Amino acid sequence: MEASESAELVGVASRDSARARALLPGGRAYTDYQDLLGDPEVDAVYIALPNGLHREWSERALAAGKHVLCEKPLAVTAADAEAMTAAAAASGRLLMEAVMYRFHPRIQAVVAELRQNPPNASWISFGFPLNRPGDIRLDPALGGGALLDVGTYTISLARWIHGEPQWVRATARGEPVDMTDSVTLAFPSGARAFLFASFETPEIQELRSGDVLLAKPFTSRHDPHDPYHLMVEEFSVAARDGLPAPLPLQDSIANLRVVDAIRRSLDTGGRYDLAEPGQGGAPVLQ
Repeated sequence: MEASESAELVGVASRDSARARALLPGGRAYTDYQDLLGDPEVDAVYIALPNGLHREWSERALAAGKHVLCEKPLAVTAADAEAMTAAAAASGRLLMEAVMYRFHPRIQAVVAELRQNPPNASWISFGFPLNRPGDIRLDPALGGGALLDVGTYTISLARWIHGEPQWVRATARGEPVDMTDSVTLAFPSGARAFLFASFETPEIQELRSGDVLLAKPFTSRHDPHDPYHLMVEEFSVAARDGLPAPLPLQDSIANLRVVDAIRRSLDTGGRYDLAEPGQGGAPVLQ
């Protein structure tokens, strides 16, 4: 944000004012989130709260007349994301999910190449060891679990390459939240995507698709490109100029429909069929 030419970081809200001041020395430190939303000089907010609080505070921010860049996942369920989309439309403000990797030129070029020559299969993984007691990602009440964290990246990339899946089959382990998820997505083309998301493995990030083998597809920061900076820049320009969100909300909703389907597969222990596009299912990703 501080590197952006189109945005100025003016304040941070935290339950601990010392933490807010440490993050932004000399900036405004709010100890109540609502106080930040009540500041007339704040035009937009970045929601970096736990997953389970995204809908509540995004909707509060929109109602306060602020543009919202909400950390991924946009919500815990597709229904919540649809409600947030309606709230954004009613407010006349911009709402976008902060899926930073989608703004990196390297992955954009790789996906464009793969979509020109669609592969029959993709293997996408994202895992790291999470063993810090009390971490919010281990709290089911806050939307914890590997699926909503690293898993949403793998789903997003699979859909970006192949389109919307017809069915899913998933397994998971871990209590009280899923610590490791293995997912198969099947697409109308006949292609398959095999996804792996985990809080229990050594750090792994990889895309294998067609002839492509790409390490760290989600978090690489190759100079001179920082995907976070690029994302903030594009969001800020869209908010300032009244343009559509660079990452459409329908894409965020579609990603969460797959998350919902994976949960249903886990509940039933078998394959779960998604509705066809245009028949109540997710729209085809362009």
